[in-house]
Amino acid sequence: MDENQSKPVEQNQVIEKILDNLSLIIKGKSQILRDIIISILGGVNILLEDVPGTGKTTLAKGLARSIEGDFRRIQFTPDLLPADVLGSTVYNPREGSFYFKQGPVFTNILLADEINRASPRTQSSLLEAMNESQVTIDGVRHPLPEFFMVVATQNPVEFHGTYPLPEAQLDRFGISLTLGYPAVEDEVDVYYTQNERHPIEDLKAVADLSHMSDLQGRVKKVRVSKPVAYYIANIADASRNHPELKLGVSTRGSLMLYRMIQARAFMEGREYTTPDDVKAMAVKVLAHRLVLDTKARYSGMTKAQIIEDILKTTPVPT
Repeated sequence: MDENQSKPVEQNQVIEKILDNLSLIIKGKSQILRDIIISILGGVNILLEDVPGTGKTTLAKGLARSIEGDFRRIQFTPDLLPADVLGSTVYNPREGSFYFKQGPVFTNILLADEINRASPRTQSSLLEAMNESQVTIDGVRHPLPEFFMVVATQNPVEFHGTYPLPEAQLDRFGISLTLGYPAVEDEVDVYYTQNERHPIEDLKAVADLSHMSDLQGRVKKVRVSKPVAYYIANIADASRNHPELKLGVSTRGSLMLYRMIQARAFMEGREYTTPDDVKAMAVKVLAHRLVLDTKARYSGMTKAQIIEDILKTTPVPT
C-alpha cells in the first residue's frame, strides 16, 4: 500500500486517539466528545452552555493538550477591556518607539470563560478574530495563528451581572453544545480518577497542529451533492419565513452547517454527505442563531423545537 492510501487510516487513528484522550478527563459523554472533534475538523468556534462544574474548562484544556496546541484562558468579567483580550500598542521610552504587545487571543485554542459576563464592547472585540482569524489594532492588521479557535462558556441559568450575547456574536459560533451532568456511575468514576491528582496532568499529546490542519483540508474535499446542498438552503429559508421567529438562519449559519456535515461524514469515514448528516447536526449548528418572537418566547417554545419542526416539514432529498 502506498503512502497516499495509508494516510486516511493514520488520520482515523489520530481521531480515535484524541477521543480516547478526552474520555480520560470527561466521563460518559462520548457523543459530546465526537461533536467536539467534528467541530475541530470543520474549523468552527464552539459555545458550551452549561452550569458551573460540569467540565467545560477541563475539556478545552484537554483538547489543547491532545493536539499539542497553545492554550490561553480569559476569565470574562464586567471590567475586562478589549485590550485585555487583543493586546495594545505600547510605548518604549528607551527606544522612543511604539510596539504591539499581543494579548491572549494570539493562541491556538482560546477559552473565553463565562463570556456573557463581559460588556458588549469587550464581547465584540472577538468578532473579527472569530470570523477572519485576525485582529486590527490602530489600523494595523495582525494575523492570528493558522490554527485558531474560540471555545466559549456561559451559564444559561444565571442572569445577574451578565450581558446576553448579541446575535452577531452567536452567529460566529459554529456549534452550541451542553455537557450536562454525568450519570451516577460516571460521577463516582470521577471521584476515584481525581482521588490523588487530576488526570489532565498526565494527558499527553497524541497529535499536533499539522495533523489538524491536514485533516481540516481533507474535510473540505468531502462531496456535498446538489440535493443535499439544497436541503440545507431550504431549511435555512424555512427558518427565515417561520411565523414564530424574528430572525432566522443567516447564510453564515447555513454555510457552517454545510461544513459541519462534511466533517461528520469524514469522521465516519465517508467521502460524501447524506441528508442524515444534516438532520444530525442541524439543531446543534442552527438553533442558537435563531431569535424567537415575543409570543413564542412566552409560550415556552424553544429554538431547538423550531429547528426540529422545520426538519419535519422540509422535504428530504432521496
